[in-house]
Amino acid sequence: CLPQVDSANAGRVLASDAAVFLKKSGLTDLVLGKIWDLADTDGKGILNKQEFFVALRLVACAQNGLDVSLNSLNLPVPPPRFTDTSSPLLLSGTASSDLPWAVKLEDKVKYDAIFDSLNPVNGLLSGDKVKPVLLNSKLPVDILGRVWELSDIDRDGMLDRDEFAVAMFLVYCALEKEPVPMSLPAALVPPSKRKPLSVPGAMPLIPSSTSTKESHQSLPPVGILAAKTPLTQ
Repeated sequence: CLPQVDSANAGRVLASDAAVFLKKSGLTDLVLGKIWDLADTDGKGILNKQEFFVALRLVACAQNGLDVSLNSLNLPVPPPRFTDTSSPLLLSGTASSDLPWAVKLEDKVKYDAIFDSLNPVNGLLSGDKVKPVLLNSKLPVDILGRVWELSDIDRDGMLDRDEFAVAMFLVYCALEKEPVPMSLPAALVPPSKRKPLSVPGAMPLIPSSTSTKESHQSLPPVGILAAKTPLTQ
């Protein structure tokens, strides 16, 4: 896959080219920023072939729920997955539209009832509306931040009915001590969201770790409903 991002055949990958390619992994900007920081050892915004392979290896680690760290490089993981059909590393994507949604119908009914109780506007809930009612999970802030990033699939800072169901699903998993994934599994992407999303100009430059941190802080601090607590207004 190096020729795809090494357009000049110079044996190195520029940040802008790598950002476009790595974004196809489905990982969040925060995770990709961390991967870049670890791979770009000299901080020049350019990866040589060895550093690029380190980045790919870290992508695979993140996609399989492992920590994004140099310690994970020696762990056995399957190859990284990318959604670009021209990529030889494509393992899934085309068939994902046929996968049954991981959110069961009976659970979706419960999540929809909670969603409607929060007075959505035009079918959307802001973080401010989600936070006060759903703050009882006592999950760590970093976990809640990841839940928000994974569930806000279209990155509009709001949750629609299906995105809210994803958030609830992830929270209930976390409450059952299951790890929240670093990227959204294909089976958890709502059927309504499985068309390729292409937002022109939405690509942040990965090496800018400060801007990714600031964008994370600007996300609404979403609290989530505890699984065993009845909903009361």
